Amino acid sequence: MSHTLGIRQAQKQKTRQALLDAALQLLEEQSLSSLGLREVTRAAGVAPTAFYRHFRDVADLGVTLVEEALDSLHTTLVSLLAATGDGNGDDGEERIAATVELIVAYVRTHPAHVRFIAREQHGGVQAVRSAIGGQLALFAQEVAGQFSQEPESVGWDEDDLLMLARMYVDHMVMTASALLEAAPDAQERVAASARRQLRLVSLGRRHWLDER
Repeated sequence: MSHTLGIRQAQKQKTRQALLDAALQLLEEQSLSSLGLREVTRAAGVAPTAFYRHFRDVADLGVTLVEEALDSLHTTLVSLLAATGDGNGDDGEERIAATVELIVAYVRTHPAHVRFIAREQHGGVQAVRSAIGGQLALFAQEVAGQFSQEPESVGWDEDDLLMLARMYVDHMVMTASALLEAAPDAQERVAASARRQLRLVSLGRRHWLDER
């Protein structure tokens, strides 16, 4: 009996992933608000009724795609920040380089997810906009938490650290979008520009309390 249940569960997961993959492929050329349920099930090769065993509606599927796109980045980003603590004597160059490398690698391996997030962040499906906003806010809180442990944050208040973290996260999103749209021979220029911009953020951080 348990073997049979295991097979059924595996098949259910396979169908769910097929629906997500089909939707993501269709969203290469259109927005989520224009995506039809029957389009997705036809592309996934399943009956329309099967859709409702996995998602309430297309918006619910979109929220799941947001989680699929961004969840895996949380641990990676926090680990990167912890390993490249600002204030290590190199003006933050290790962190800057590693951050941009992370974005470049993610765009290279997950272009459809990046395109989906870039398009739907300000798209017409409110639940998905909220899900993206929630994920990015969580990123910012995690970044702020890491920043708060670093020597250069002594004297900073929580609101200012969160503002700095939001700038960092917004920069990552904008860089990913720019890399996605850039021609292959222009991507290094985008990456170089992203590194310069992060240097400005790092420089501003060092002198923020002086200005206040």
